[in-house]
Amino acid sequence: MHVLTLPLPQHIPEAIASRMSAPRRGFTGWTRWILLACFTALMIWAWFGAEMRPVELALNTGNIAKLTSDFFPADFHDWRFYAKEMVVTVHIALWGTFLAVLAAIPLGLLSSANLAPWWIHQPVRRLMDAARAINELIFALLFIVAVGLGPFAGVLALFVHTTGILAKLFSEVVEAIDPRPVEGVRATGGSHLAEICYGVIPQVLPLWVSYSLYRFESNVRSATVIGIVGAGGIGMVLHDLMASFMYGPACAVLAIIVITVVAIDLISAQVRRAMI
Repeated sequence: MHVLTLPLPQHIPEAIASRMSAPRRGFTGWTRWILLACFTALMIWAWFGAEMRPVELALNTGNIAKLTSDFFPADFHDWRFYAKEMVVTVHIALWGTFLAVLAAIPLGLLSSANLAPWWIHQPVRRLMDAARAINELIFALLFIVAVGLGPFAGVLALFVHTTGILAKLFSEVVEAIDPRPVEGVRATGGSHLAEICYGVIPQVLPLWVSYSLYRFESNVRSATVIGIVGAGGIGMVLHDLMASFMYGPACAVLAIIVITVVAIDLISAQVRRAMI
């Protein structure tokens, strides 16, 4: 049987060869020294703006040592109550992260320059910039006014801030995908939604899961901070103990926070290793 073979277009190998032989761009010569000088000048300028005083820190090590010594031994007398509030903090982080992931998936796709036209991805990116620019503590203060004190305000604060972060990360992963699977789906007559479902999502899903797990770990820590302003969880307990100079119980709370974050990190590391 004679198999008919079609010759490949000549311009494709030539284009690939020219791209491979093209010199890689980089910083060479005086450009490196100029960038180094600019970076040095920037750090010197920031030194004065940040009021860096390392000598004063060295002279006050005695005060720091005295404050640190007040934290020990840790007082775990009310550890059951602390553990209960820590669980509430994890609940806040869980729901804040879950809602953020649900919102970041479509927003991340809309923020991707290779999937959405500029008049869509640019406004969405700016909206996500605003969500990231405002700290979750500020969002917590705003939502406390809207829904009152308690964990729900913390969930909403983490949700908005984390959505801005994850949408940015998700879009960067989408923009770095291999375009060939998408082109394959398009060649078979698939719709734009089919291109995303079968050409984009399978490539980005492992990294999306990894980023989501990392943000959950970060949100557990953030939930302890927003609790200070009344958004529920262990943060409120820690703030009350520190304000009352009860450093022993405060040390116990900090230990519970550290143990919880370490446990979450170990579990999420196993999940990431299985996904990637």
